[in-house]
Amino acid sequence: MEQFPSRDEALALLCRYNSNPSLVNHAKSVEVAMSFMARKRGGDEELWGVVGLIHDLDYEQFPEQHCHKTAEILRAENWPEEIVRAVLSHGWQICTDVQPESDLERTLYAVDELVGLITACALVRPSKSVGDLAVKSVKKKWKQRSFAAGADREVILRGKELMGVELDELTGDVIAALREVADEIGL
Repeated sequence: MEQFPSRDEALALLCRYNSNPSLVNHAKSVEVAMSFMARKRGGDEELWGVVGLIHDLDYEQFPEQHCHKTAEILRAENWPEEIVRAVLSHGWQICTDVQPESDLERTLYAVDELVGLITACALVRPSKSVGDLAVKSVKKKWKQRSFAAGADREVILRGKELMGVELDELTGDVIAALREVADEIGL
């Protein structure tokens, strides 16, 4: 693959289009989850992290053009097509028809929504932290469809199937990843 932008360049681009701290923290959360999964699955940790960081680049300013506007921005900035495609694929069956094919794409598709659910689970704990969050607590909240209703459980299930992993394992991995940056993201 051709050279891709650094984490610092990706963060600068993210912050150019996003000022909402919750959206920036979500991006950082997906970044660390993607980096964690790259280590575990033999992917390029820096590449996967950069993709996680910029996956929702357009969401604050262009929610009605989600994924498509990010692709437009990335192409205008001469980002590699592999990254553009990964961003588009995380919107599969939601706002794009680009099916996740690579391990990077399948992982992004699965962890994006799961990060949102786990973040919500952490924030309702007395500690407001992922430090003491267990997989079983996430599973309990999973069943409450009104809880974190924006975290699409069907997308998470499709994603974990695409990845070929069990939901408990994926949930535990994302929790472990978020613990690495808990202070930075307020969890």
